[in-house]
Amino acid sequence: MKTYKILAMAIGSSLVLSCQQEQKFPTIEVEYPDNTKIDHIDTYWGETVSDPYRWMEDDYAEETKAWVTAQNEVTFGYLEQIPFREAIRKRLEEVWNYEKLSAPTTYGDYHYYYKNDGLQNQSILYRKSGPDGEEELFLDPNKLSADGTTSLGGSAFTKGGELFAYAVSVAGSDWRDIYVMDPNSKELLDDKIEDAKFTGIAWKGTEGFYYSTYDKPDGSKLSALTNNHKLYFHKLGTKQSEDVLVFGDDANPRRYVGALVTEDGKYLVISAANSTTGNELYIQDLTKIFSPVIPMVSDMENTHYVVDHQDGELFIFTNLNAPNNKLVKTRIDALAPQHWKDVIPETENVMDISKGNGKFFATYLKDAVTEVHQYDYTGKQERIVELPGIGTAGGFSAKKEESELYYTFTSYITPGTIYRYDIATGKSEMYNKPQVKFDPELFESKQVFYTSKDGTKIPMIITHKKGLNLNGKNPTILFGYGGFGVSLTPAFSISATVWLENGGVYAVPNIRGGGEYGENWHLAGTKMKKQNVFDDFIAAGEYLIQEGYTSSDFLALRGGSNGGLLVGAVMTQRPDLAKVAFPAVGVLDMLRYHQFTAGAGWAYDYGTADDSEEMYRYLKGYSPLHNLKPAAYPATLVTTADHDDRVVPAHSFKFAATLQDAQQGDNPVLIRIETNAGHGAGKPTAMQISEIADIYAFGLYNMGIEFPRK
Repeated sequence: MKTYKILAMAIGSSLVLSCQQEQKFPTIEVEYPDNTKIDHIDTYWGETVSDPYRWMEDDYAEETKAWVTAQNEVTFGYLEQIPFREAIRKRLEEVWNYEKLSAPTTYGDYHYYYKNDGLQNQSILYRKSGPDGEEELFLDPNKLSADGTTSLGGSAFTKGGELFAYAVSVAGSDWRDIYVMDPNSKELLDDKIEDAKFTGIAWKGTEGFYYSTYDKPDGSKLSALTNNHKLYFHKLGTKQSEDVLVFGDDANPRRYVGALVTEDGKYLVISAANSTTGNELYIQDLTKIFSPVIPMVSDMENTHYVVDHQDGELFIFTNLNAPNNKLVKTRIDALAPQHWKDVIPETENVMDISKGNGKFFATYLKDAVTEVHQYDYTGKQERIVELPGIGTAGGFSAKKEESELYYTFTSYITPGTIYRYDIATGKSEMYNKPQVKFDPELFESKQVFYTSKDGTKIPMIITHKKGLNLNGKNPTILFGYGGFGVSLTPAFSISATVWLENGGVYAVPNIRGGGEYGENWHLAGTKMKKQNVFDDFIAAGEYLIQEGYTSSDFLALRGGSNGGLLVGAVMTQRPDLAKVAFPAVGVLDMLRYHQFTAGAGWAYDYGTADDSEEMYRYLKGYSPLHNLKPAAYPATLVTTADHDDRVVPAHSFKFAATLQDAQQGDNPVLIRIETNAGHGAGKPTAMQISEIADIYAFGLYNMGIEFPRK
């Protein structure tokens, strides 16, 4: 057993504490469970590496289950002693408790939309007969399980709304079962697809639909490697065992295969990839019997998808020779990239594309803020859409026959507000504004640019109360991701409001590895350049400290998944930077991440230890698990879930056990393991609130700050 007496306030921090904070919270004694080590040695490129917690990778083993139970007992025993933990949970519940609506979509005679009355675990799908019709409950996911842990994992109507298919996720798993409903009677058909994964649902008229899945893996369904993704067609009224394999080859496996049917129903478009960046593209003519699947792009060097088909021309979104993306077109009889012609050329700002009513909507990111341009199908710009403010807008999509669409606008201090947009006139009118118990007028968000280690300018948006005193004493969350081309754009967070109103600062830098400045920005944070990502995040923390927003005693690092890797790497490289660390569902074992589920698909960003000795040594050089050594680390609350089959929880298990062994200071090292939950999608409201309350309570307690702040 390893026992620590944990003081929530570090010795020597009193110089930066205000009078209200100059109090010592009661000492909490922590006795960690036994972290049994079993000798296990791997050899990489002639070098041996010890992995004493390899046994934790067996998620079905009784020893692993017992360890999870013991760690949770310690963690929740600690959290229960924080006097304001319940006050935080109640305040989160108060601000969370408002009606939330999604933008409506039209199928057949009905407008469909999701609504949550406030604290329901899952949002409910409703419909109205026309925009002013009577509201009717269509599908309630809350009735799928008693505890709200079963959720919808995707859905699709046929074009005319005659049929509805939906995927169900149990306990947050990426494995889904697909059901089919008759919308008129709301009765389920006999059709059921079991164990689809990373799938869409693409209807072929009303005949049936396409879906994707893997062969069932040997061993644990939650952690075993899944490499060969296949596309099937299910004909309604038949058994799953009779489904037709449309694309997928045991001899030439692809890790990710997806499909869409063009809006006019004439073509099946298939995307095939081995990593999260770059894909092949194939097409099949659905108007002809026994039509072959024809390749359009036969390599995975770039990313492409088909946006629309019109009059024998395909419109394709691509980053081929355009790292900030562009829209091109080509004839059906001239599919190869050498025949592609620009419709909306690349600009200095990264672009995304959508369509509606015979128009294209190009959404540009300008320093991580949205700007939307409307074009016709010849590429002529018709207008720049006037948005309600500076922030993030999304949802510019509609069917060809629809004259209006609905989009959502949000920022760090603006709750997601839905607007109705008239495509012909360009006029927006408010459709729904949520009634949140939060006054945005009391807060401000501003964008700054700071300099990273190599001189690169990095944007960051900092949100806090107006009139903030820059005295270095403000509790601050530095949140980051930095990978896979993902862009962190301004968006309202219910939970962040509770941190902000308690005098907190919320800072989000747009570090390299993301997509805020296109593919070049992404590539600057991949493989042998991954250290740029960590340097950018460290520089963000140093900027906040230098400018007086906070100090190391009041700084918390937070990120999930690839962001969990970010936090893990930064806290091992700079354990002095922050007081608290929150690595969530993180990729923390960089030598073995590709051995689980679809992890090998992340190699485009990371590389693998098998690629070369140079790549192995680079990965080992920053792998959070392998860089823990006896030192004083921040107070750390690792969070994960037992059904996470995206980033398997063994990453977090091994990291937490090793960190508990290595911790030399007085800061606690705890791991909070959610049961019946996965990587995050579909997590019920009650579970979300409890987890965030524990994170905030842990952070504030270890900073020596009360809630509510007096």
